[in-house]
Amino acid sequence: MAEREITARQIKRLQRDEARVQRDFWPKLRRVLRWLPFAEELIAAYYCATDPGTPIRVKAVLMAALAYFIVPIDLVPDIIALLGFTDDAAVLFMAANSVRRHIQPGHRERARAWLGKPIDAPE
Repeated sequence: MAEREITARQIKRLQRDEARVQRDFWPKLRRVLRWLPFAEELIAAYYCATDPGTPIRVKAVLMAALAYFIVPIDLVPDIIALLGFTDDAAVLFMAANSVRRHIQPGHRERARAWLGKPIDAPE
């Protein structure tokens, strides 16, 4: 991903998303964790997005995806069993895939540690 200028509008959006994610990410994650098959990827994206070394464009992409996860109104309501998080997973997958090289092993290790998984366990 080539580093380009980020517009004032994009910075405002990033700030809004970042505030929402800082406030609501962990409470929402704790509420829905047992139904979330992509929790490790989601948490690794969070750690990457909040890492001071992550480029601002990457932060913007990840914060937007994390904010989508948090927003209570979504394409497929999260309360629908088995299907509720498919849109969240798709948004996260597309975002993470576009910035994959920036999600470092350390971000994944912190995610695994938070989930109580061994760091060297297979993916």
